[in-house]
Amino acid sequence: MPIIIKLFTNFIMRLLSKRLLLLLVLGTFLYFACKREPVPVLPEKTQIVITPDGDTIYITNTDTVYINNPPPLTSHPCSPDTVYFEQQLLPLLQSNCASPNCHDNITHEEGVWLTSYEFTLTTGGVRLTSPTQSKLYTSTSPNASERMPPPPRAALTTAQRALILKWIQQGAQDLHCDGECDTTQYSYTAVIKPILALRCNGCHGASAPSGNISYATYAGVKANVDSGKFWGSIVHANGIKPMPYPQGSAQIPDCDKIKIKKWIDAGAPEN
Repeated sequence: MPIIIKLFTNFIMRLLSKRLLLLLVLGTFLYFACKREPVPVLPEKTQIVITPDGDTIYITNTDTVYINNPPPLTSHPCSPDTVYFEQQLLPLLQSNCASPNCHDNITHEEGVWLTSYEFTLTTGGVRLTSPTQSKLYTSTSPNASERMPPPPRAALTTAQRALILKWIQQGAQDLHCDGECDTTQYSYTAVIKPILALRCNGCHGASAPSGNISYATYAGVKANVDSGKFWGSIVHANGIKPMPYPQGSAQIPDCDKIKIKKWIDAGAPEN
């Protein structure tokens, strides 16, 4: 009798051991089968493309492409080999081409608006297949019959025309980057003057300055600083003609405004 009980007990133990082992294996399988990787949070405007080879390409609104890995949520430094529309090209167009009675939001002469990326791409005569034949580029030639900007205003420099052509050759994209903002430096010669050259002197240069206001010299800038019109135009104060023009246009970047304000508060020296 004890032998029968022992045999029965051993049978039950083996049966339970097999079931426990089976449950353990099944549980392990289900754990790994149901485990999911966390869904990555992608930056806005990320385009996902699956290649024929099965690679997943994440294309952001910068010039960086990430293969098989989502782009990190970090800042993107500016590349010296890339043209960034909003930071480099748009200020050039606004200052030299989208001036009053020309290609601004009010006049948009000949149906050309050069006040935003969308308008520039759709009305500026951009030809991606033949960049050198793009009207946006050919019209800036010093020898063009209808030169932009028109005489007596100065023609674009060789470097400025090269920037336009390079932007078109790179696909006329609306690329963005995170440039460094050092507001500890705000001298007139090294910082303020280049800002004015990029964003203001197209309209307020030495040749036929708009409103008879010239920023081509320090004296001209200082006179408008002292009158309050210079800073008022930058922050689009009521009763003062805004810069960039017209009213409703985006103001210059905050980083540039901080530098200019610090320079003015320091007495606007010619340093």
